[in-house]
Amino acid sequence: MKQLVAECAQAGKLVAAICHGGWMAISAGVYRGVRVTGSPGIKDDLVNAGALWEDAAVVVDRNFISSRKPDDLPDFLRAILTFALHPSRAVTEG
Repeated sequence: MKQLVAECAQAGKLVAAICHGGWMAISAGVYRGVRVTGSPGIKDDLVNAGALWEDAAVVVDRNFISSRKPDDLPDFLRAILTFALHPSRAVTEG
């Protein structure tokens, strides 16, 4: 799974994580310099992996989409659909 995430990140394909899902991207080594959010419980792990933490319902940084918790699912899914349908419009938001 780590290899798949790394290959997707390198190829510019969607890498999306909600809640504690950011741990997979951390383990794959793909979050250095990427703006992200996630569960507050893994904030330190994200920062220590080189991610740029933001406390927001959804953060989009190129092909990386992240969200904090299930309550943020509407924003998270909207960002994923935007990326899937219009990748050029999903550059950065937070």
